[in-house]
Amino acid sequence: MTENQLFVKKSNEETEPFSVQKLEQSLRSCGTSKNEIELIINTIQPDIYNGISSNEIYRKAYALLKNHNRLSASRYSLKRAIFDLGPTGFPFERLVGALLKEKGYKTKVSVILNGECVTHEIDVLAEKDGNAYAIECKFHSDAKAASNVKVPLYINSRFLDIQEQWNTNSNNKTHLKQGWLVTNTRFTSDAINYAKCVGLTLLSWDYPKNNGLKATIDTLALYPVTTLTTLTKKEKHKLINNDVVLVKELIDATKTMKNIGISQVRIQRAIDEVKKMCQNKLTL
Repeated sequence: MTENQLFVKKSNEETEPFSVQKLEQSLRSCGTSKNEIELIINTIQPDIYNGISSNEIYRKAYALLKNHNRLSASRYSLKRAIFDLGPTGFPFERLVGALLKEKGYKTKVSVILNGECVTHEIDVLAEKDGNAYAIECKFHSDAKAASNVKVPLYINSRFLDIQEQWNTNSNNKTHLKQGWLVTNTRFTSDAINYAKCVGLTLLSWDYPKNNGLKATIDTLALYPVTTLTTLTKKEKHKLINNDVVLVKELIDATKTMKNIGISQVRIQRAIDEVKKMCQNKLTL
């Protein structure tokens, strides 16, 4: 370690040198202004110590962002907000289904399909252009968790069992083309290599590069309700329990918000935040 060089402990327990540039980039990517970035970095940097966790740096930056730019704070919290969808994986499945629907797929969540050998519950069934895709969603509530090669091995064997039955059934109007595996954390290198070999599509937080979950959600503005800064954690989970998972769904869910005890003034604040987050993506 060079003199004065400080190291940050990441969520997977690995360490890396603290980088002002990396912090700056993460703030810039969520729409933070140059002046706000400078203010946040100047406030945080003196408090950085050797061995500080990346989570602590995030909390400091998020608290400052929330005071200066709530819209950027919402976007900055995306990764944590997806973890907050738990503890069950169903809201994550809904999020994945919504992403695909926005891309023109016809989707169903939690579908039971017959295989040649046994029946299988498929998290998301997506259909487009005469093809069907069986999608398994692997939700982790622990940021350190990674899907190793055993997961795509298992998913691919299920897919092959379903594919044989689907494509020989004359009642099906689409061709079951491919299996997908989606996770909110990451895949090991062996998992990626195996999936490439057998033709299984993988999607994680940052894989494929520049086309992972984060990039797709930002591009389509399909943010989960857990990103909102104007609602409490308890209120967000009440909304999820009422099957309101995406922030854009709040536009038509004012009655649900009222029913769970949110005042009219705070409902309007939440709606205003949604409109700013999803500007140009909402049909009002």
